[in-house]
Amino acid sequence: MLAILAFEVTIYRHQEYYRGRNNLTAPVSKTIFHDITRMHLDDGLINCAKYFINYFFYKFGLETCFLMSVNVIGQRMDFYAMIHACWLIAVLYRRRRKAIAEVWPKYCCFLACIITFQYFICIGIPPAPCRDYPWRFKGADFNDNIIKWLYFPDFIVRPNPVFLVYDFMLLLCASLQRQIFEDENKAAVRIMAGDNVEICMNLDAASFSQHNPVPDFIHC
Repeated sequence: MLAILAFEVTIYRHQEYYRGRNNLTAPVSKTIFHDITRMHLDDGLINCAKYFINYFFYKFGLETCFLMSVNVIGQRMDFYAMIHACWLIAVLYRRRRKAIAEVWPKYCCFLACIITFQYFICIGIPPAPCRDYPWRFKGADFNDNIIKWLYFPDFIVRPNPVFLVYDFMLLLCASLQRQIFEDENKAAVRIMAGDNVEICMNLDAASFSQHNPVPDFIHC
């Protein structure tokens, strides 16, 4: 991870130095194909592929985050998976993209805090003091399955640190989506990538097909 971050910083520094030396301006969006815009999306398969290479997460980042959240729930199947499921239901309940964008920073903060908390759980207390956890005391009504489901630190049934990888991937996608929500309010980005406003927000369902600006490639 540190090597990837160092490589990224090196590339960005080199680009800034090159633009400053040659009096070049930085592109509006950090894309691979700078000449591809929303107008090229329906102009052939090659331009369509270039557009999605540039703006796939801009268009489908929210759906990707939902899939990553479902993946975390399916992989974990424990107490924290239940918390993730509650957050997913709460976000989906808001339905509108603008309403989801308002609560999204809180969701990212929750993911960052819960990953940090679980990291300390995986580390646990050092075994040198020779003291066990309270749920291992005599008379404690905890078995191994309950400890595993609650993701408690334990010397016998250790918490699975692989779960943090799934949570980190979800946090990474959620952080990128938060940046997308901020970019959607920039006019320059909307011109290049198009807007993400629901086209049926203010339209009647019966007249939806008449106001759809996307070309009809099936009944053309």
